[in-house]
Amino acid sequence: MTSQNSILITGGAGFLGSHLTRSLLLDSRFDGLQIVVLDDLSGGFVVNIPESGRVRFVAGSVTDHEFIEQLFQEHSFRYVFHLAAYAAEGLSHFIRRFNYMNNLIGSVNLINASVRHSVRHFVFTSSIAVYGSGQVPMLESTQPRPEDPYGISKFAVELDLRAAHEQFGLNFTIFRPHNVYGEFQNIGDKYRNVVGIFMNRIMQRLPLPVFGDGLQERAFSYVGDIMPPMIAAPFLPDANCEVFNVGATTPTTVLDLATSVCREFLVEPDILFLAARNEVKVAWADHAKCAQVFGQMPETSIADGLHRMADWARTVGARSSVDFDHVEITYGLPAGWGRTLGTAG
Repeated sequence: MTSQNSILITGGAGFLGSHLTRSLLLDSRFDGLQIVVLDDLSGGFVVNIPESGRVRFVAGSVTDHEFIEQLFQEHSFRYVFHLAAYAAEGLSHFIRRFNYMNNLIGSVNLINASVRHSVRHFVFTSSIAVYGSGQVPMLESTQPRPEDPYGISKFAVELDLRAAHEQFGLNFTIFRPHNVYGEFQNIGDKYRNVVGIFMNRIMQRLPLPVFGDGLQERAFSYVGDIMPPMIAAPFLPDANCEVFNVGATTPTTVLDLATSVCREFLVEPDILFLAARNEVKVAWADHAKCAQVFGQMPETSIADGLHRMADWARTVGARSSVDFDHVEITYGLPAGWGRTLGTAG
């Protein structure tokens, strides 16, 4: 067998992927391995990728199975970190085909190639969207009941990874992060990442859009806190073929988050209340299993995390939000999410 001397990071020009690339470069366990960053730049930016002789950027999509096979033939990947996804949970109801093609079929293409090329370990970022509603605190032992196409696609990949292990011996670790924020987030995306949306709107002197009453509860997780277990997973036997919740433990409401972000930018809250959308009202997870296997991780406070992200956001400035071009159903599309509302198509 050819010496496996490379690592693949899908979505590596995006938010999580760029942080993971930096973390791998600093970890001695990955010394001597080339890092291949794969991204289609639909939500990432080349400028996010750290400059290093060990990092090679490749433009392409995980949905192109022939391209993926060629990439695996050109590089001998020891580890695959699969972070590429279109993670717009609420929008996924209206982009079902696009969601399943990118988040499910794209993942299957990577799993197939990983089996064919004997990848040692496959790390996958799933989501607590797999749990659905009414299951707090969300535990890894809880039976998933996803309520939107995004969560369904993530859970399907989880099941497929387990099947690939049982049939072909592909080792994997699954992480279910939640509501992650921090530097390098695409703040110009109006469909996802509420912290980035709030910061971008403030810098444009626009009101902050809040769906419903704003009392939805989430545990917002600073991106730096979820990196250590992800990069340790390939080296810990107790992490092999396991699923872990990863992220913050303290929930806060969307309204309280808006107030905190405004405080960081020294402005008074200006809230634009919109009609409630179909979403899980309360979502936060238990992380005892993660701490048991990876050790207790430090948790950045929401105040410190927002301060770090705001410092970065002010340096890059406001970014334009573009309309998503692949909406398949416009009937019931939340206000501000599309050009045409009230019809089905």
